[in-house]
Amino acid sequence: MIERVLNKVLRKASQKSAVISVTGPRQSGKTTLVRAAFPEFHYINLEDLSLREFATSDPLSFLKTYGNQVILDEVQHVSNLFSYIQLLTDENKEMRFILTGSQNLLLHHKISQSLSGRVSLFSLLPFSVSELRQTSYAKKDYEDYFLTGFYPRIYDEERDPVKWLSDYIQTYLERDVRQISNIIDLHRFQQFLKLCAGHIGQLINFSSFGNALGISYHTAQNWLSALEASYIVFRLYPYHQNFNKRLVKTPKLYFYDTGLASVLLGLKTKEQIHLHFAKGMLFENLIIAELMKNRFNEGFRPDFYFWRDNIGNEVDLIIDEGVCQKAIEIKSSRVVNAEFFKGLDYWSKLSGTSPENLFLVYGGNARQNRSNGMVVNWNECSEIIFK
Repeated sequence: MIERVLNKVLRKASQKSAVISVTGPRQSGKTTLVRAAFPEFHYINLEDLSLREFATSDPLSFLKTYGNQVILDEVQHVSNLFSYIQLLTDENKEMRFILTGSQNLLLHHKISQSLSGRVSLFSLLPFSVSELRQTSYAKKDYEDYFLTGFYPRIYDEERDPVKWLSDYIQTYLERDVRQISNIIDLHRFQQFLKLCAGHIGQLINFSSFGNALGISYHTAQNWLSALEASYIVFRLYPYHQNFNKRLVKTPKLYFYDTGLASVLLGLKTKEQIHLHFAKGMLFENLIIAELMKNRFNEGFRPDFYFWRDNIGNEVDLIIDEGVCQKAIEIKSSRVVNAEFFKGLDYWSKLSGTSPENLFLVYGGNARQNRSNGMVVNWNECSEIIFK
């Protein structure tokens, strides 16, 4: 088993928090993680209908049945448990609950109502490049990660990634999203998914989505929110500092897993990727998602943004660290070109950012320290988070 970075973070958090919540997409490894991190805890899976009925009809007795250390998997199925968990942890300081769920919005909304101040929140995404880098599963070329994605079962069970990811879309994704958003027109929703994949790294235009599919602006909005709640896509919002320029205010769209995006785009071989219009955007998605995973794996929410003004000056990623901002440009080319620094140079002059906080992540393997920023290879980009 590949040890997840979040394992040690969860163990440390459990010493102070009575309740730990771990959310993430289905099949990201949440169950494996919490059972490995807390082997002494009693494990309960609320996908089991008989256990779910017990928990729903008599929640207090249900929770008292399993002792002081309990893992409740897929806990979003029984929302009335949260207030009783609050009651029990207030009465007994020895009680510890580990909660997992695959529906971000649903689970966190209910937690915020009942367990505010008592719960530590974490997110587990599929494998990161840095978690795979020291294993036999590591890929030499970044295009291989476009095709394979990062879901653990693909690696653990040596599944065909295209088949597994296609099945994932049909089973887990469509079921979960339809539960959240009550989607009736499944065919049109499938087209919406493909449209999202074709717009990676682009500004979100709900009216355009609606016109392309014959759905309303609000329907497109609701469907995207459902995909976000299921950890399939995320929005990257613009950095709000004005600098006396008119700035773009619309968020961009990205996928948490490049494998899912590639399947939706119909990509099956590296040759197809090299010729595809979305190659650069998929690489940008890969790097942003990798940095986001590393931030989540440290137990923090990522303060990630992009920056663009109305005359076309742009930086792909801004990481706001409060006292400073790291600016990152992302290029899929395997050769560094001086033109790649154009956006970083403009940002540096505008914001006063020093070269040690300017980064170019590219598709090659070299590392360079330049006077106007650091060149970082794609395979080691996670180091930016810790610099």
